[in-house]
Amino acid sequence: MTTSILIVYVVILSILLVPAFTRYRYDLVAVLAVVLLAVVGIIPPERAFIGFGHPAVITVAAVLVITRGLQNAGVVDLLTRWMGIVGESLTLQLALLCGTVAIASAFMNNVGALAVFMPVAIRMAHKSRRSPALYLMPLAFSAHFGGMMTLIGTPPNIIMATFRAEQVGEPFRMFDFLPLGLGIAIASVLFISLVGWRLVPERRGGASSRDMFEIESYLSEVHVPEDSELVGRPMRDVRTITEADVLIVRIRRGEQRLPAPAVFEFIHAGDILMVRADADELNTFIRDTGVELAESRPIGQEALQSDEITLVEAIIAPRSPLVHRTARNLSLRSRYGVNLLAVSRHGAQLSTELATLRLEAGDVLLLQGYRESIQETLQELGCLPLAERDIQLGRPSRVLLATGIFGASMVAAASGLLAVQISMTLAACAMIIVRLLNLREAYASIDWPILILLGAMLPLGTAMEATGGARLIANQILQFGRGFSPAMMLAVVLVVTMLLSDLVNNAAAVVLMAPIAIGIAQGLSVSLDPFLIAVTIGGSCAFLTPIGHQSNVLVLEPGGYEFGDYWRLGLPLEIIIIIVGVPLVLLLWPL
Repeated sequence: MTTSILIVYVVILSILLVPAFTRYRYDLVAVLAVVLLAVVGIIPPERAFIGFGHPAVITVAAVLVITRGLQNAGVVDLLTRWMGIVGESLTLQLALLCGTVAIASAFMNNVGALAVFMPVAIRMAHKSRRSPALYLMPLAFSAHFGGMMTLIGTPPNIIMATFRAEQVGEPFRMFDFLPLGLGIAIASVLFISLVGWRLVPERRGGASSRDMFEIESYLSEVHVPEDSELVGRPMRDVRTITEADVLIVRIRRGEQRLPAPAVFEFIHAGDILMVRADADELNTFIRDTGVELAESRPIGQEALQSDEITLVEAIIAPRSPLVHRTARNLSLRSRYGVNLLAVSRHGAQLSTELATLRLEAGDVLLLQGYRESIQETLQELGCLPLAERDIQLGRPSRVLLATGIFGASMVAAASGLLAVQISMTLAACAMIIVRLLNLREAYASIDWPILILLGAMLPLGTAMEATGGARLIANQILQFGRGFSPAMMLAVVLVVTMLLSDLVNNAAAVVLMAPIAIGIAQGLSVSLDPFLIAVTIGGSCAFLTPIGHQSNVLVLEPGGYEFGDYWRLGLPLEIIIIIVGVPLVLLLWPL
């Protein structure tokens, strides 16, 4: 083993381990790794950041913009209208839900598809008096299946197409994956609908309902006397008067009710303030401001709402700007116009001081905000609503325009008229030009951390190949599988990629495994295609842990799952995919 190979191995091992045991994210660690390899001379400085202009990175960004345009036009919402036609049979409900989200995620970002259908699944569960746990894990896994069907279904497919182009001069085309992906999706959805759901723990604590937030015990009313420190002061000054962790969620002024008062609203003598605080913080607030406890009376969540103000539950997405931040340093009220009333984590409401609580991906928040802007605010905060939205069908002309633009780009890419990165970018630009979305929405729709990760990982994959590191690992695997048939080695590559995807980002797993798979195929003197396809499938099969994919994280809290719940359904599902996938790969891409 040469020094260069050893350095590459240490750097890649750091990329896998550092984010798992620290708060440093994959994208930051990957960029630092590229810089380090450039400093020591393994990657030429002029090629260190060439990955950021890679076709895979451009295509992923364009697809994310297109997804937002389709959602804005109402195309995706059309699919949700079908959900009520199957009655209360769990098998039929799961078949329809899982099949529909798989189809949607074949053409759009799978996290976006899951976000659309999660509230639909939760509503189905409540209507059928079942635990949402029975629906949400199957739904999240089904979003992975769709990614296997088309070139744009998931970043690993796009990455693998570029690896193939570099090796044989021609990338995979738009629908080359369809027969394989469709076969795996059908087998997997049938398994989940008929048998698999019985393997999902029926957790009751994770049901998405405001009953999980018992905030009434934290709500109190205080009277503002004439000599109070608050009289004549705007809401934004409350924090300068007291350090108590209290949140003013309503002002009652005579017959007037002001839920979620604005930061510039002045407090008057005689006002009745409804505050959210525990007993100790409330006592501190009373002592510092000179307010008095009002007459005790029952307070319900309806008091926090009005024609203009609403309460909404939302889950924090993995890439949300809220992750590892607090409500206080985010200034949720002044910047975004929302109040954080409660936080649930792992099925339990947190009683910690909310202003100083560090939020985590998967936390469920109870927010108070303006009805007309709450959905836009949730998008800006990187949160997904857990209540079903009103169906936005939009004008037929917008639906036809969006589907026409997207369909034309698909045809252009599938026919070879345009390269996929060109056709998708044209479609994204066209949707902005015809005002299906604006530039701010376009930039907000792009998952920048995954693009940074992709741009940084691609040179690392090249470094593995150039230094001989990939060949060394491939030779070790070949030595391990000495006497194995090529079909068995194909299964080994698939299983290894699956396991790696359960631990790290699937795009990173594919970038690392692709050169190894190429080395194994060359060592066996067989076609590269089956092994590249096996890596692609494995990159979409992160089913054993909640950390393997964003979709898995998103359903963790609403489903009330525990870390060890995922393998119960995920392991049999991966076995079925191996049993179905390997023969299909060999049939469609002979050795």
